[in-house]
Amino acid sequence: MPLPIPAPLDSGTTTSTPVPLYWCRYGTNAADRLLLLHGGPGASHDYLLPQMLKLAERRECLFYDQRGGGRSRHDDDREPVTADLLVHEVAQVVREFALDPLTIVGYSWGGLLAMLYAIAAAESETMVQPRRLVLIDPAPITHAYRARFDAEFTRRQQGEEIQAMRRELVESGLRESDPPAYRQRLFELGVAGYFANPRAARALTPFRVTGRVQQGVWGSLGEYDVRDALARVDARTLIIHGRQDPIPMLSSEEAAQILGARLIVLDDCGHVPWVERPESLFQEIEDFLAAPA
Repeated sequence: MPLPIPAPLDSGTTTSTPVPLYWCRYGTNAADRLLLLHGGPGASHDYLLPQMLKLAERRECLFYDQRGGGRSRHDDDREPVTADLLVHEVAQVVREFALDPLTIVGYSWGGLLAMLYAIAAAESETMVQPRRLVLIDPAPITHAYRARFDAEFTRRQQGEEIQAMRRELVESGLRESDPPAYRQRLFELGVAGYFANPRAARALTPFRVTGRVQQGVWGSLGEYDVRDALARVDARTLIIHGRQDPIPMLSSEEAAQILGARLIVLDDCGHVPWVERPESLFQEIEDFLAAPA
């Protein structure tokens, strides 16, 4: 079952964005601040917690729900949510909270969003350029790699092990005896293909994805390829990738080569390292953040 999430130091909604975006802050060391970008698109920050709060033990961590997901979902907001819009709103959050110098920790889609922001900032006279990037299992940097990810994740979800787990759930009688536990288990089965060991999908905080947002963002990127544009980014970068992640390792390898980044590969780990390999994940991040510029 997921672990309890502690209350934040403070929280609220942004005032500089076209629609209010929910934010929350953890930690006490305002001298070293991190902006954390969750995955999706169309998800929320909650599923990074409580494990990612390890980073708040020594610094201040700002989370926010990207537009259209979590507590930043406004059903009366019908403006199409695109990748460019989300990049623009990262810039607004950075300005509103005066995050300069800027360190971004991006997970999955949030990792690609961090790269897209850094690309835009490199070409802008007004955007704050990130000084450091931590990219955790970043989403594919090309449309072709994304297609390979989709195919691999579908293959895993349809594989015998996860199908056997589904049969076990049906036969357990949990639906009638404990509906909340049954719903939690359904969620776990829906994400099991992300894990190196599908049966380890137990300690991930549940989340929902707003389909309209997810489709809109990926659709806006088209047959994207950010490799050439990444060469313009000048930020010290760490990339961490689970060896059994359904996202192709080649995507992170190419991104690391272009960015001059350090690439850490975690064995026995899929797409959720803060659940699968937390000690290794946080030690690598701490070492990177503690190193001199």
